[in-house]
Amino acid sequence: MTELLVGSKKGLIVLEGDPGAGEPFAVRCRAFPGEPVDFAMRDPASRRILATVTSPFYGPKIWFADDPAGEWTQAEGVALPEGSEEALERIWVIVAGDGGSLYAGGDPGVLFESRDGGQSWELNRALRQRRVDEDWQPGGGGLCLHSIVPWPGEPDRLSLAVSAAGVWHTDDHGETWSQGNRGILARYLPEEAREGSSQLCVHRMERAARRPERMFIQFHGGVYRSDDAGRSWSAIGEGLPSDFGFPLTTDPSDPDSAYVIPLRGDFDRVMPDGQVRVYETRDGGASWTPRGEGLPDHQAYLTVLRRAFDRAGEGEGLQLYFGATSGDVFGSGDAGESWFTAASRLPPVFSVTATA
Repeated sequence: MTELLVGSKKGLIVLEGDPGAGEPFAVRCRAFPGEPVDFAMRDPASRRILATVTSPFYGPKIWFADDPAGEWTQAEGVALPEGSEEALERIWVIVAGDGGSLYAGGDPGVLFESRDGGQSWELNRALRQRRVDEDWQPGGGGLCLHSIVPWPGEPDRLSLAVSAAGVWHTDDHGETWSQGNRGILARYLPEEAREGSSQLCVHRMERAARRPERMFIQFHGGVYRSDDAGRSWSAIGEGLPSDFGFPLTTDPSDPDSAYVIPLRGDFDRVMPDGQVRVYETRDGGASWTPRGEGLPDHQAYLTVLRRAFDRAGEGEGLQLYFGATSGDVFGSGDAGESWFTAASRLPPVFSVTATA
């Protein structure tokens, strides 16, 4: 049985089902009805569910529950320092780190850490100071810290991606931070402003679990691979119908794997030619294969957001799931070879996380 936590414009929707059956998943429950749930995940250590909810009255909060159909508790410490000139706008993602910590990334370019399973959180002040001193500027969707990528087996090493401040690394558990942007080309900037610019709008970043120095990013116009732990990057978007998109995921068993969902471009953020396709590489981006069996292929002008693509399992048992702003959720139980509709007619989907 696979569980999908679907963050949507109108609440958290919990789906359950068997991907091998190829049938829609059942709706187990719905939480936070009417409120935007930007992200939700199940902590692999405590097994509790954490959700980020952006209230129009109280702003972004993190909530946790042992049972999503039961009582939820608001976490403590999710706030900027008193007297800050900025407001906390949104919590984009929560990720389990190595060593028992949980990390949450938000707007304006902030990182929080929890060491008690998500009950309380502390702001990383070193990264916050870099953001203030260097006056990071937001992308079109805000100043989003949306990707948090631990290093397996080394809890002090962590990488982040921020829109629009690029890639950041720490080797000392967040005491200091360094950039890793060499090779990334911001085609949206004037040509004379591209060299050395830190206005880099990364859309999603992931690490290869079994070769952690290899990383992939989906950029605002570009798909890139790094083989030196995210210090430098090489473009690998040739062969895709478009190198613009938001989501990206990998197969943990294969360091050469990546999956992306291209959109036409920043001028038209829908599927190329009205065909829903997931593109797969198994050679580090040297070539790409479209995967669309079972997906809509006619007048399907869907949009998939950066956190709305996830996977469970690995290898031959790899499951893939993505949701669209149309309210559809699609799944594959065979690593993308074939697809089925896991849910439809949901509110616009902001995020999907899968647990098998």
